[in-house]
Amino acid sequence: MRNRAEDITRYVFKPTDALLLDANIWFFVYGPRSPGNRKTAVYSGALARILASKSRIYMDVLILSEFINRYARLKYHIQYPDAKKRPDFKQFRKGAAFKPIAQGIADDVRRILRHCTRIESGFDALYMDALIDEYGKGNSDFNDQVLTGLCKSKGVKLITDDSDFMDRDLTVITASRHLLNRIVPA
Repeated sequence: MRNRAEDITRYVFKPTDALLLDANIWFFVYGPRSPGNRKTAVYSGALARILASKSRIYMDVLILSEFINRYARLKYHIQYPDAKKRPDFKQFRKGAAFKPIAQGIADDVRRILRHCTRIESGFDALYMDALIDEYGKGNSDFNDQVLTGLCKSKGVKLITDDSDFMDRDLTVITASRHLLNRIVPA
């Protein structure tokens, strides 16, 4: 079965909506911003509408981990744009220059968590052999597979900008033209 797609710019959020926002959405809203980025504006506006509607927002540790690690890596690359002069990432993370970066990331994580209810991915109940077999084919991101299982088992809608979530039998709410043009409208 194929995904059901909803255009986030037209979606009317309801108090009964149970939503899982992918790491890329949190990154558009709370990560380092590019001035004038259309998706930052779209997803920030959507989060405001979600909060106003009192929809339920869930957070899983995988999403939080992806957000934190991507944010730290981006700051690392910004701090050391020349790869030849770049220290090892772990050295950077242990150095004094990382301390204010880590504090900024921690502050953003606290802001995110204020909006969310924690949810478990159900690692103990996942069909691990099937996930590993699928990953072994080279066509899937492992974390995306786990998040797909989470959405299905908990009955939550996924808000993402990641085209890796095509053909996973989910309701996806997105601003991604690639996703909207490739999956069945809801």
